Amino acid sequence: MSFRSFFEKLDRQGKVVHIRKEVSPDYDAPAVLNELDGKVVCFDKIKGSDMPAAGGFCSSREVIADSLGVKKEDLLFSLAKAIENRVEPETIIEGECQQVIETNVDLTRLPLFTYVQGDGGKYIPSAIAVIKDPDLGRNVCFHRLMLLDKNHFVARIVENRGTDTALKKSGELDIAFCIGNTNAVLLAASTSLAPGQDEFGMANALDKTELVKCKTIDVEVPRDCEIVLEGHITKERHSEGPFLDITGTQDKVREQPVIEIKCITHRERPIFQTLLPGRWEHRLLMGMPKEPTIYNEVNKVCKCKNVLITPGGCSWLHAVVQIKKEKPDDGKKAIEAAFQGHHSLKHCVVVDEDINIYDLNDVEWAMSTRYQADKDSIVKPNQPGSSLDPSGDLSEGKKAMTCKAGADATIPLEKKDKKFFRGEYKKININDYM
Repeated sequence: MSFRSFFEKLDRQGKVVHIRKEVSPDYDAPAVLNELDGKVVCFDKIKGSDMPAAGGFCSSREVIADSLGVKKEDLLFSLAKAIENRVEPETIIEGECQQVIETNVDLTRLPLFTYVQGDGGKYIPSAIAVIKDPDLGRNVCFHRLMLLDKNHFVARIVENRGTDTALKKSGELDIAFCIGNTNAVLLAASTSLAPGQDEFGMANALDKTELVKCKTIDVEVPRDCEIVLEGHITKERHSEGPFLDITGTQDKVREQPVIEIKCITHRERPIFQTLLPGRWEHRLLMGMPKEPTIYNEVNKVCKCKNVLITPGGCSWLHAVVQIKKEKPDDGKKAIEAAFQGHHSLKHCVVVDEDINIYDLNDVEWAMSTRYQADKDSIVKPNQPGSSLDPSGDLSEGKKAMTCKAGADATIPLEKKDKKFFRGEYKKININDYM
Protein backbone atom coordinates (compact mmCIF):
# COMPACT_ATOMS: atom_id res chain seq x y z
CA MET A 1 0.00 0.00 0.00
CA SER A 2 1.55 3.32 -1.10
CA PHE A 3 2.06 6.23 1.27
CA ARG A 4 -0.79 8.05 -0.48
CA SER A 5 -3.16 5.07 -0.24
CA PHE A 6 -2.37 4.53 3.43
CA PHE A 7 -2.87 8.22 4.15
CA GLU A 8 -6.27 8.16 2.43
CA LYS A 9 -7.25 4.99 4.29
CA LEU A 10 -6.42 6.52 7.68
CA ASP A 11 -8.18 9.73 6.67
CA ARG A 12 -11.40 7.84 5.82
CA GLN A 13 -11.20 6.12 9.21
CA GLY A 14 -10.94 9.48 10.99
CA LYS A 15 -7.41 8.69 12.19
CA VAL A 16 -5.72 11.77 10.69
CA VAL A 17 -5.67 15.00 12.69
CA HIS A 18 -5.98 17.86 10.17
CA ILE A 19 -4.53 21.24 11.08
CA ARG A 20 -6.55 23.62 8.89
CA LYS A 21 -4.93 26.85 10.08
CA GLU A 22 -1.81 28.04 8.27
CA VAL A 23 1.21 27.11 10.38
CA SER A 24 4.81 28.33 10.28
CA PRO A 25 7.35 25.59 9.48
CA ASP A 26 9.82 27.18 11.89
CA TYR A 27 9.25 25.74 15.39
CA ASP A 28 5.42 26.01 15.28
CA ALA A 29 4.59 22.99 13.11
CA PRO A 30 7.11 20.80 14.99
CA ALA A 31 5.58 21.98 18.28
CA VAL A 32 2.16 20.84 17.07
CA LEU A 33 3.59 17.45 16.07
CA ASN A 34 5.19 17.17 19.49
CA GLU A 35 1.89 17.87 21.28
CA LEU A 36 0.19 15.25 19.10
CA ASP A 37 3.08 12.74 19.23
CA GLY A 38 1.74 9.26 18.51
CA LYS A 39 -0.95 10.50 16.11
CA VAL A 40 -0.98 10.95 12.33
CA VAL A 41 -1.10 14.69 11.61
CA CYS A 42 -1.60 16.63 8.37
CA PHE A 43 -0.86 20.34 8.02
CA ASP A 44 -3.13 21.48 5.22
CA LYS A 45 -1.37 24.85 4.91
CA ILE A 46 2.31 25.39 5.64
CA LYS A 47 3.47 29.00 5.36
CA GLY A 48 5.74 29.53 2.36
CA SER A 49 4.80 26.31 0.53
CA ASP A 50 1.90 25.08 -1.55
CA MET A 51 2.38 21.48 -0.35
CA PRO A 52 0.62 19.96 2.65
CA ALA A 53 2.92 18.23 5.14
CA ALA A 54 2.06 15.09 7.09
CA GLY A 55 3.78 13.12 9.82
CA GLY A 56 3.22 10.39 12.38
CA PHE A 57 2.98 7.41 10.04
CA CYS A 58 5.51 5.47 12.12
CA SER A 59 4.57 6.92 15.51
CA SER A 60 3.13 3.71 16.99
CA ARG A 61 3.57 -0.01 16.50
CA GLU A 62 -0.17 -0.25 15.85
CA VAL A 63 -0.01 2.15 12.88
CA ILE A 64 3.09 0.45 11.48
CA ALA A 65 1.46 -2.98 11.76
CA ASP A 66 -1.70 -1.68 10.07
CA SER A 67 0.32 -0.34 7.13
CA LEU A 68 1.94 -3.77 6.63
CA GLY A 69 -1.26 -5.75 7.14
CA VAL A 70 0.05 -7.69 10.15
CA LYS A 71 -0.71 -7.88 13.86
CA LYS A 72 1.36 -5.71 16.20
CA GLU A 73 2.61 -8.84 17.97
CA ASP A 74 3.92 -10.23 14.65
CA LEU A 75 5.94 -7.17 13.58
CA LEU A 76 9.27 -8.53 14.82
CA PHE A 77 8.79 -11.85 13.07
CA SER A 78 7.61 -10.22 9.81
CA LEU A 79 10.71 -8.00 9.78
CA ALA A 80 13.03 -10.90 10.64
CA LYS A 81 11.53 -13.00 7.84
CA ALA A 82 11.85 -10.17 5.31
CA ILE A 83 15.53 -9.69 6.20
CA GLU A 84 16.27 -13.35 5.59
CA ASN A 85 13.96 -13.77 2.56
CA ARG A 86 14.34 -10.66 0.42
CA VAL A 87 12.47 -10.47 -2.89
CA GLU A 88 14.07 -8.71 -5.86
CA PRO A 89 11.82 -5.76 -6.84
CA GLU A 90 10.68 -5.19 -10.42
CA THR A 91 11.73 -2.02 -12.24
CA ILE A 92 8.90 -0.68 -14.42
CA ILE A 93 8.72 2.06 -17.05
CA GLU A 94 6.45 4.67 -15.42
CA GLY A 95 5.68 5.65 -11.86
CA GLU A 96 3.46 8.08 -9.99
CA CYS A 97 6.52 9.80 -8.53
CA GLN A 98 7.34 11.16 -12.01
CA GLN A 99 3.99 12.67 -12.94
CA VAL A 100 5.62 16.12 -12.70
CA ILE A 101 9.26 16.81 -13.65
CA GLU A 102 11.03 20.01 -12.54
CA THR A 103 14.54 20.83 -13.74
CA ASN A 104 14.36 24.41 -12.46
CA VAL A 105 15.10 23.38 -8.90
CA ASP A 106 13.96 25.47 -5.94
CA LEU A 107 14.19 23.53 -2.70
CA THR A 108 12.89 26.49 -0.69
CA ARG A 109 9.39 25.76 -2.04
CA LEU A 110 9.31 22.53 -0.03
CA PRO A 111 7.77 22.73 3.47
CA LEU A 112 11.05 22.21 5.33
CA PHE A 113 10.91 22.56 9.11
CA THR A 114 13.22 24.13 11.65
CA TYR A 115 12.51 21.84 14.60
CA VAL A 116 14.00 23.30 17.78
CA GLN A 117 16.03 26.32 18.86
CA GLY A 118 19.68 25.65 18.10
CA ASP A 119 19.14 23.59 14.94
CA GLY A 120 21.64 24.42 12.22
CA GLY A 121 18.92 25.23 9.70
CA LYS A 122 15.87 23.85 7.92
CA TYR A 123 15.93 20.06 7.68
CA ILE A 124 14.50 17.03 5.92
CA PRO A 125 14.83 14.07 8.33
CA SER A 126 12.33 11.82 6.50
CA ALA A 127 13.96 11.21 3.09
CA ILE A 128 15.47 7.86 2.17
CA ALA A 129 18.68 7.99 0.14
CA VAL A 130 19.45 5.64 -2.77
CA ILE A 131 22.93 5.22 -4.26
CA LYS A 132 24.81 2.62 -6.29
CA ASP A 133 28.13 1.33 -5.04
CA PRO A 134 30.31 0.43 -8.06
CA ASP A 135 31.17 -2.94 -6.48
CA LEU A 136 28.29 -3.76 -4.12
CA GLY A 137 25.31 -2.36 -6.00
CA ARG A 138 22.32 -0.49 -4.60
CA ASN A 139 22.22 0.83 -1.05
CA VAL A 140 19.18 2.41 0.62
CA CYS A 141 19.43 4.32 3.90
CA PHE A 142 18.64 7.57 5.71
CA HIS A 143 20.65 10.79 5.59
CA ARG A 144 19.25 13.89 7.22
CA LEU A 145 19.46 16.93 4.94
CA MET A 146 20.12 20.53 6.02
CA LEU A 147 19.12 23.16 3.47
CA LEU A 148 21.89 25.45 2.16
CA ASP A 149 20.21 27.23 -0.78
CA LYS A 150 17.79 26.65 -3.64
CA ASN A 151 19.59 23.60 -5.00
CA HIS A 152 22.02 22.44 -2.31
CA PHE A 153 21.83 20.43 0.90
CA VAL A 154 24.51 19.31 3.30
CA ALA A 155 23.92 15.71 4.39
CA ARG A 156 24.96 13.83 7.52
CA ILE A 157 26.70 10.78 6.06
CA VAL A 158 27.87 8.39 8.76
CA GLU A 159 31.46 7.28 8.33
CA ASN A 160 32.30 3.77 7.06
CA ARG A 161 28.73 2.85 6.14
CA GLY A 162 27.14 2.29 2.74
CA THR A 163 27.11 5.77 1.20
CA ASP A 164 30.42 6.80 2.75
CA THR A 165 32.10 3.58 1.57
CA ALA A 166 30.85 4.08 -2.00
CA LEU A 167 31.76 7.77 -1.96
CA LYS A 168 35.37 7.04 -0.95
CA LYS A 169 35.80 4.93 -4.10
CA SER A 170 35.14 7.81 -6.50
CA GLY A 171 35.00 11.08 -4.56
CA GLU A 172 31.62 11.96 -6.07
CA LEU A 173 28.40 9.98 -6.35
CA ASP A 174 24.91 10.24 -7.82
CA ILE A 175 22.16 10.05 -5.20
CA ALA A 176 18.36 10.20 -5.05
CA PHE A 177 16.29 11.22 -2.04
CA CYS A 178 12.73 9.93 -1.82
CA ILE A 179 10.05 11.57 0.35
CA GLY A 180 6.63 10.11 1.12
CA ASN A 181 7.42 6.39 1.25
CA THR A 182 5.63 3.27 2.40
CA ASN A 183 6.45 2.07 5.89
CA ALA A 184 7.94 -1.03 4.29
CA VAL A 185 10.50 1.15 2.48
CA LEU A 186 11.17 3.27 5.58
CA LEU A 187 11.75 0.21 7.76
CA ALA A 188 14.01 -1.43 5.18
CA ALA A 189 16.05 1.76 4.80
CA SER A 190 16.46 1.78 8.60
CA THR A 191 17.73 -1.81 8.69
CA SER A 192 21.44 -2.61 8.60
CA LEU A 193 21.76 -5.37 6.01
CA ALA A 194 25.05 -6.95 5.02
CA PRO A 195 27.04 -5.13 2.30
CA GLY A 196 25.61 -6.00 -1.11
CA GLN A 197 22.16 -6.91 0.19
CA ASP A 198 19.43 -4.72 -1.33
CA GLU A 199 17.15 -2.97 1.16
CA PHE A 200 14.47 -2.65 -1.53
CA GLY A 201 14.41 -6.46 -1.59
CA MET A 202 13.51 -6.43 2.09
CA ALA A 203 10.85 -3.77 1.46
CA ASN A 204 9.40 -5.83 -1.37
CA ALA A 205 9.17 -8.85 0.93
CA LEU A 206 7.18 -6.76 3.43
CA ASP A 207 4.90 -5.03 0.90
CA LYS A 208 5.02 -4.98 -2.91
CA THR A 209 7.61 -2.38 -3.92
CA GLU A 210 8.06 -1.56 -7.60
CA LEU A 211 10.79 0.78 -8.82
CA VAL A 212 11.34 3.28 -11.62
CA LYS A 213 14.61 4.69 -12.93
CA CYS A 214 15.33 8.34 -12.17
CA LYS A 215 15.16 10.84 -15.04
CA THR A 216 18.69 12.28 -14.79
CA ILE A 217 20.76 9.68 -12.89
CA ASP A 218 21.21 5.89 -13.04
CA VAL A 219 19.38 5.15 -9.78
CA GLU A 220 16.05 3.40 -9.13
CA VAL A 221 13.45 4.71 -6.68
CA PRO A 222 10.03 3.52 -5.44
CA ARG A 223 7.48 4.21 -8.18
CA ASP A 224 4.75 5.27 -5.74
CA CYS A 225 6.61 7.68 -3.44
CA GLU A 226 5.53 11.33 -3.35
CA ILE A 227 8.69 13.28 -4.20
CA VAL A 228 12.14 12.41 -5.60
CA LEU A 229 15.17 14.71 -5.42
CA GLU A 230 17.76 13.65 -8.01
CA GLY A 231 21.25 14.86 -7.23
CA HIS A 232 24.97 14.44 -6.91
CA ILE A 233 27.27 14.29 -3.89
CA THR A 234 30.01 16.82 -4.60
CA LYS A 235 33.56 17.08 -3.27
CA GLU A 236 32.59 20.27 -1.44
CA ARG A 237 32.04 20.13 2.31
CA HIS A 238 30.07 22.36 4.67
CA SER A 239 29.27 22.43 8.38
CA GLU A 240 26.14 20.41 9.27
CA GLY A 241 24.22 20.63 12.53
CA PRO A 242 23.40 20.94 15.34
CA PHE A 243 20.30 18.74 15.03
CA LEU A 244 17.98 17.06 17.52
CA ASP A 245 18.69 13.33 17.44
CA ILE A 246 17.08 10.14 18.72
CA THR A 247 18.48 10.57 22.25
CA GLY A 248 16.65 13.89 22.59
CA THR A 249 19.99 15.71 22.68
CA GLN A 250 21.40 17.84 19.89
CA ASP A 251 24.01 16.21 17.69
CA LYS A 252 27.20 18.20 17.18
CA VAL A 253 28.40 20.20 14.16
CA ARG A 254 30.53 18.32 11.60
CA GLU A 255 32.01 19.04 8.18
CA GLN A 256 29.89 16.97 5.79
CA PRO A 257 29.42 16.51 2.01
CA VAL A 258 27.39 19.01 0.00
CA ILE A 259 24.74 17.62 -2.36
CA GLU A 260 23.58 19.42 -5.49
CA ILE A 261 19.97 18.67 -6.51
CA LYS A 262 19.55 18.83 -10.29
CA CYS A 263 15.99 17.60 -10.78
CA ILE A 264 12.80 17.17 -8.75
CA THR A 265 10.06 14.76 -9.76
CA HIS A 266 6.82 14.27 -7.87
CA ARG A 267 3.20 13.19 -7.95
CA GLU A 268 0.54 15.67 -8.89
CA ARG A 269 -0.43 17.55 -5.69
CA PRO A 270 2.27 15.83 -3.59
CA ILE A 271 2.10 15.37 0.16
CA PHE A 272 5.37 16.13 1.93
CA GLN A 273 6.12 13.49 4.57
CA THR A 274 7.96 14.68 7.64
CA LEU A 275 8.82 13.07 10.96
CA LEU A 276 9.51 14.44 14.41
CA PRO A 277 13.16 14.06 15.47
CA GLY A 278 13.81 12.65 18.93
CA ARG A 279 10.21 11.52 19.50
CA TRP A 280 8.15 8.37 18.97
CA GLU A 281 8.24 8.22 15.18
CA HIS A 282 11.99 8.74 15.02
CA ARG A 283 12.59 6.25 17.82
CA LEU A 284 10.42 3.47 16.40
CA LEU A 285 11.64 3.94 12.86
CA MET A 286 15.28 3.87 13.91
CA GLY A 287 15.17 1.42 16.80
CA MET A 288 12.54 -1.16 15.86
CA PRO A 289 14.44 -2.47 12.78
CA LYS A 290 17.27 -3.45 15.14
CA GLU A 291 14.97 -5.89 16.96
CA PRO A 292 14.92 -8.45 14.12
CA THR A 293 18.68 -8.17 13.53
CA ILE A 294 19.24 -8.94 17.23
CA TYR A 295 16.59 -11.68 17.09
CA ASN A 296 18.29 -13.38 14.13
CA GLU A 297 21.73 -13.26 15.76
CA VAL A 298 20.53 -14.56 19.14
CA ASN A 299 18.71 -17.41 17.41
CA LYS A 300 22.08 -18.61 16.11
CA VAL A 301 23.25 -19.40 19.67
CA CYS A 302 20.02 -20.22 21.58
CA LYS A 303 16.23 -20.04 21.24
CA CYS A 304 15.20 -16.39 21.07
CA LYS A 305 11.53 -15.67 21.76
CA ASN A 306 11.35 -11.87 21.51
CA VAL A 307 13.36 -8.63 21.50
CA LEU A 308 12.54 -5.08 22.54
CA ILE A 309 14.64 -1.97 21.94
CA THR A 310 13.45 -0.03 24.97
CA PRO A 311 12.10 3.54 24.87
CA GLY A 312 13.98 4.42 28.06
CA GLY A 313 17.21 3.52 26.28
CA CYS A 314 16.41 6.16 23.65
CA SER A 315 15.04 3.34 21.44
CA TRP A 316 18.64 2.75 20.39
CA LEU A 317 21.07 1.98 23.22
CA HIS A 318 19.20 -0.59 25.37
CA ALA A 319 17.58 -3.95 24.56
CA VAL A 320 15.67 -6.65 26.40
CA VAL A 321 16.06 -10.14 24.94
CA GLN A 322 13.70 -12.96 25.87
CA ILE A 323 14.98 -16.52 25.46
CA LYS A 324 13.97 -20.11 26.15
CA LYS A 325 16.88 -21.16 28.33
CA GLU A 326 18.07 -24.71 27.71
CA LYS A 327 21.76 -24.54 28.62
CA PRO A 328 23.50 -22.84 31.56
CA ASP A 329 25.37 -20.33 29.36
CA ASP A 330 22.48 -19.43 27.05
CA GLY A 331 21.95 -16.08 28.78
CA LYS A 332 25.53 -14.91 28.29
CA LYS A 333 25.63 -16.25 24.74
CA ALA A 334 22.49 -14.22 24.03
CA ILE A 335 24.18 -11.06 25.36
CA GLU A 336 27.18 -11.47 23.07
CA ALA A 337 24.92 -12.21 20.09
CA ALA A 338 22.77 -9.16 20.81
CA PHE A 339 25.84 -6.91 20.59
CA GLN A 340 26.59 -8.51 17.20
CA GLY A 341 23.03 -7.92 16.05
CA HIS A 342 23.13 -4.21 16.88
CA HIS A 343 26.59 -2.67 17.02
CA SER A 344 25.42 0.54 18.70
CA LEU A 345 23.80 -1.38 21.57
CA LYS A 346 25.18 -0.31 24.95
CA HIS A 347 23.23 -2.32 27.56
CA CYS A 348 21.38 -5.63 27.20
CA VAL A 349 19.17 -7.56 29.65
CA VAL A 350 18.29 -11.20 28.96
CA VAL A 351 15.14 -12.64 30.55
CA ASP A 352 13.12 -15.85 30.64
CA GLU A 353 9.88 -16.66 28.80
CA ASP A 354 7.64 -15.75 31.75
CA ILE A 355 8.81 -12.11 31.72
CA ASN A 356 6.74 -9.60 29.75
CA ILE A 357 9.42 -7.60 27.93
CA TYR A 358 6.92 -4.83 27.12
CA ASP A 359 6.38 -4.26 30.87
CA LEU A 360 9.64 -2.76 32.05
CA ASN A 361 8.51 -3.20 35.68
CA ASP A 362 8.48 -6.92 34.93
CA VAL A 363 11.98 -6.70 33.48
CA GLU A 364 13.17 -4.84 36.56
CA TRP A 365 11.58 -7.55 38.73
CA ALA A 366 13.64 -10.16 36.89
CA MET A 367 16.76 -8.07 37.48
CA SER A 368 15.99 -7.80 41.18
CA THR A 369 15.21 -11.48 41.79
CA ARG A 370 17.23 -13.46 39.23
CA TYR A 371 20.42 -11.49 38.68
CA GLN A 372 23.70 -11.27 40.62
CA ALA A 373 26.02 -8.62 39.25
CA ASP A 374 29.27 -10.43 40.11
CA LYS A 375 28.21 -13.70 38.43
CA ASP A 376 25.67 -12.76 35.76
CA SER A 377 27.27 -9.74 34.09
CA ILE A 378 29.30 -9.23 30.96
CA VAL A 379 31.26 -5.97 30.88
CA LYS A 380 33.06 -4.97 27.68
CA PRO A 381 35.15 -1.79 28.10
CA ASN A 382 36.52 0.32 25.26
CA GLN A 383 34.14 -0.92 22.58
CA PRO A 384 33.00 0.81 19.36
CA GLY A 385 29.72 2.46 20.25
CA SER A 386 27.23 5.06 19.12
CA SER A 387 28.08 8.67 18.33
CA LEU A 388 24.58 9.46 19.66
CA ASP A 389 25.60 8.57 23.24
CA PRO A 390 26.84 11.82 24.82
CA SER A 391 28.52 9.88 27.67
CA GLY A 392 30.85 7.98 25.32
CA ASP A 393 34.28 8.96 24.06
CA LEU A 394 33.41 11.14 21.06
CA SER A 395 36.92 12.31 20.19
CA GLU A 396 36.97 14.16 16.88
CA GLY A 397 38.06 12.06 13.91
CA LYS A 398 37.73 8.75 15.77
CA LYS A 399 35.05 6.10 16.07
CA ALA A 400 32.86 6.65 19.13
CA MET A 401 33.90 4.37 22.00
CA THR A 402 31.93 3.17 25.01
CA CYS A 403 31.70 0.52 27.71
CA LYS A 404 29.05 -2.13 26.98
CA ALA A 405 27.37 -4.26 29.62
CA GLY A 406 24.94 -7.16 29.64
CA ALA A 407 22.89 -8.67 32.46
CA ASP A 408 21.77 -12.30 32.44
CA ALA A 409 18.51 -12.07 34.43
CA THR A 410 17.44 -15.63 33.69
CA ILE A 411 16.90 -18.34 36.28
CA PRO A 412 19.98 -20.57 36.78
CA LEU A 413 19.05 -24.01 35.41
CA GLU A 414 20.44 -25.78 38.46
CA LYS A 415 18.32 -23.60 40.78
CA LYS A 416 14.99 -23.65 38.97
CA ASP A 417 12.80 -23.99 42.06
CA LYS A 418 9.76 -22.20 43.47
CA LYS A 419 11.65 -19.26 44.94
CA PHE A 420 12.25 -17.83 41.45
CA PHE A 421 8.57 -17.73 40.52
CA ARG A 422 5.77 -15.43 41.60
CA GLY A 423 2.81 -16.74 43.53
CA GLU A 424 -0.40 -16.74 41.55
CA TYR A 425 -3.75 -15.75 43.04
CA LYS A 426 -6.86 -17.66 42.14
CA LYS A 427 -8.60 -16.36 39.03
CA ILE A 428 -12.13 -15.14 39.77
CA ASN A 429 -14.95 -13.14 38.24
CA ILE A 430 -15.09 -10.08 40.45
CA ASN A 431 -18.76 -9.54 39.55
CA ASP A 432 -19.60 -12.67 41.54
CA TYR A 433 -18.46 -10.87 44.68
CA MET A 434 -19.87 -7.41 44.18
